[in-house]
Amino acid sequence: MFSQIDYQVTSMWQSFVSSIPVIVIAIIVLLVTGLIAGSAAKIADKLTGKTELRPSLKTLIETLVKLAIWLFGVMLAAIIVFPDLTPGSLFAGLGIGAVAIGFAFQDIFENFLAGVLIMLREKMRIGDFIACEGISGKVEHITLRETHIRAGSGELTVVPNSILFKNPVEILTDVEQRCHSVVVGVSYDADLDKAAEVIRKAVERVDAVDVGKGIDVFANEFNSSSVDFLVRWWAGSSPADELASRDKVVRAIKQALDSAGIEIPFPYVTHTFKHSVPIES
Repeated sequence: MFSQIDYQVTSMWQSFVSSIPVIVIAIIVLLVTGLIAGSAAKIADKLTGKTELRPSLKTLIETLVKLAIWLFGVMLAAIIVFPDLTPGSLFAGLGIGAVAIGFAFQDIFENFLAGVLIMLREKMRIGDFIACEGISGKVEHITLRETHIRAGSGELTVVPNSILFKNPVEILTDVEQRCHSVVVGVSYDADLDKAAEVIRKAVERVDAVDVGKGIDVFANEFNSSSVDFLVRWWAGSSPADELASRDKVVRAIKQALDSAGIEIPFPYVTHTFKHSVPIES
């Protein structure tokens, strides 16, 4: 029994020693593959840097170039270590293995494919402000698995790409300007035509507003203590531009209505009084 074990151990050791040169060659192949992949990525970066491709698409091209070179290098190293392997059998094995790995790492591959498709499509570029599934902010970085979104208050949210691909994404900065709105209430005693004209002229004087795209002032609703106007204007599309233009518009409207003697009423509140002691009949 011990002689059989000794024979097996000796055979395994001799087989390992005899395969050391092959293993060394395979390691050298992998090291050369790494150097070639790095150089190819730099070349791809220089070539794409001269084009007008989006940064996310440039990253995708560099990643695919490195992935293709590494795949070829690993296959070559495997054939060197295992001479019985052929490219056909290796591809067949990779196919079966890919199915098994796909089931085991379904979420990872889903995010990977979503990342590729996000990088290929024209919309949602780095620097855009977006909102999706309660997450909003500026797109800082897009990788093949996740997207980094920086909120206006500074927090960074790392979002799996599958969420951004499968759900509706609102791109706030898809164009340079978008329409903003605010509700302004005036008293029931006010002349509505005059109030609308005062509001319109006040908004027109705001420098952040694009007057050429028009300003809308609609009598919109009968409220409890006021008649409400819906005021709409066009200004910068980023959240910071929206806040800045809204601030100026609200200030201008308030000042104009005060100067015209038009009241902006307080909301009417109904108070209910409760007696602490029952009233005797």
